[in-house]
Amino acid sequence: MKLSVIIVNNNTRILLKQAIASIINTCKNIDYEMIIVDNNSTDHSLDMLANNFPQLQVIANESNVGIAKANNQALALCTGEYILMVSADTITVSDAVEKMITFMDEHPDAGGMGIRMLSPQGRFLPESIHGLNSTWGTFLKLIGFAKNLSKTRLYDRHRKDWVEEFKVTETDILNRACMMLRRSALSEIGTFDERFFMFGADIDLSYRLRLAGFKNYYFPKTYIINFESSQLEKFSWDYVRYYYGAMLLFALKYLVRVPEINVKGIPQLFPSTYQVK
Repeated sequence: MKLSVIIVNNNTRILLKQAIASIINTCKNIDYEMIIVDNNSTDHSLDMLANNFPQLQVIANESNVGIAKANNQALALCTGEYILMVSADTITVSDAVEKMITFMDEHPDAGGMGIRMLSPQGRFLPESIHGLNSTWGTFLKLIGFAKNLSKTRLYDRHRKDWVEEFKVTETDILNRACMMLRRSALSEIGTFDERFFMFGADIDLSYRLRLAGFKNYYFPKTYIINFESSQLEKFSWDYVRYYYGAMLLFALKYLVRVPEINVKGIPQLFPSTYQVK
C-alpha cells in the first residue's frame, strides 16, 4: 500500500467530517487506508463516523490518551509506504496528497515533509516553514537549543530573504497539522514519545529524524487550510500543564542527563527519564 492516513479526533465532529471528506477526494487515485483515532469524544463523533464513513478503520478510546499515544495506536496498524498525519481541523486540497507522494518518491533522503498552510481567510501561516509558533521559538532560544535548529529560522525569521512561502526548503521541524512521514524512517527512529501528551511530540519526532540523518522538507507547491482550532482554552490549567509541561520535558530530555545510579539498598532519588502529563 502506498499511503496510510491518520487523523486523531477529540470533540471536533463537524471539522472532522470535512477533513475526512477532503482526504477521500484527494486520495481518489491513490492506494491508501485511513485510520481515525477518537479520544473519548462526547460530541457524537463516533456516530458521525459510523453513519458517514463506515469503511474507515476507527479506534475508539475510552479515555483521552493524548495525541502522541493515539497516533502510535494508529501507526501500529499502518501498512503504507508513507504516513500522512493531518489534524481534524484541516481541509486538504484536491492535488495535495499526490504532489506530496511524488515529492517523497523523488527525495529518498526525506524522513518527512510539510506543506504550505493557509488560514480560512487565505493568510499564510509562517509555522508552515519553521514548524514552531513564536512561544516555542522563544523558549528554544532561551534554553540555548536553537543552535541545533539551524534550518528553522528562529533568529530574525522575518528577514526578506527568509520569506520563502513559495520556495522548497529544508527545515528542522514539521508542523503536526500536516506531515507526511516515511514509514521506514519511523521503523529506524521509533514512533512518538508518549510522554508528550498533547504538545511537543511532533517537535521531538522531527528532531529525532534529523539526528538519524534524514532530512525534513517544506513543500509549498500545494496547501491545506488549517482552522487552528484548540481543544483547550488558553491559560486554562490543562493548557498550561500540557503546553508548558511539554517545553519542560523537551528541555529535560535533550539538555539534562540524569545518570543511572545503582547502589544496593538505596533507591534512585531522581528518575533517569521524565514524564509530564
